[in-house]
Amino acid sequence: MKRLLSNLLAGCAALCLTAGAAELKWHTDLAKAQALAKAENKKVLINFTGSDWCGFCIKLHKEVFATPEFQEFAGKNLVLVEADFPRSKTLPAEVKAANEKLKDQHKVRGYPTLVILDSQGKKLGDIVGTAGAGPRPSSIRSRTPKAEPPAPTHSLR
Repeated sequence: MKRLLSNLLAGCAALCLTAGAAELKWHTDLAKAQALAKAENKKVLINFTGSDWCGFCIKLHKEVFATPEFQEFAGKNLVLVEADFPRSKTLPAEVKAANEKLKDQHKVRGYPTLVILDSQGKKLGDIVGTAGAGPRPSSIRSRTPKAEPPAPTHSLR
């Protein structure tokens, strides 16, 4: 009984640690994200999304952003920014205005669109749409010159 309880507690602890580690922080303030990227020597990835209505955006989140491979890569190399354009949920006015400004600045015409910046705000590249199953970490890696994540071990399809 003692052994069973010990194993159960160890399993719960491991699950809690894994769940906490997998959660990435998506910022809504680009200036703060750029400051963090500069301090941590990382790139900035802006995800222009329609999180509650865009099917391809939802697919991108499930099939790319939620994968352990992306989460490990992003944790080491990226500061993430979400510029959301929802239809059902209401965003604070300042976030909505900032998202509109970013959308205009980067000439976003559709969702999802990913924009990669250096910490100074210089655009390094973008990925528009999903091209099948969606942008893969390799697509993002190719636009982040200094990042060298481990090679993928599986397909994201």
